[in-house]
Amino acid sequence: MALTRDFKATVLARVQADPAFAKALLDEAVTLFLNGEAETAKLMLRDLVNATVGFEELALSVEKSPKSVHRMLSHSGNPTMSNLAAIFSALKHELKVEIHAHAVSIA
Repeated sequence: MALTRDFKATVLARVQADPAFAKALLDEAVTLFLNGEAETAKLMLRDLVNATVGFEELALSVEKSPKSVHRMLSHSGNPTMSNLAAIFSALKHELKVEIHAHAVSIA
């Protein structure tokens, strides 16, 4: 049987080695959220938080308890729009990026 690495450890190592990967994760989470796939977006945000700012620091930034932030980004979590906006803002600040959304016509 082949040995495998833990997914969280793999994401953490990749984010630390490649800052563009972290930005791509944030971009994908935003895209998923805007396209109605909130559950997948939350789970991706959770992995990104674990690999970057961490839940303790994020909780301070969004003025919530770490446990509350964990719950928000869980599979069954239901964060408010203001909480999601605060999370996206904190991650943008941490990754030193801006987010721009564009509507595109479809056929």
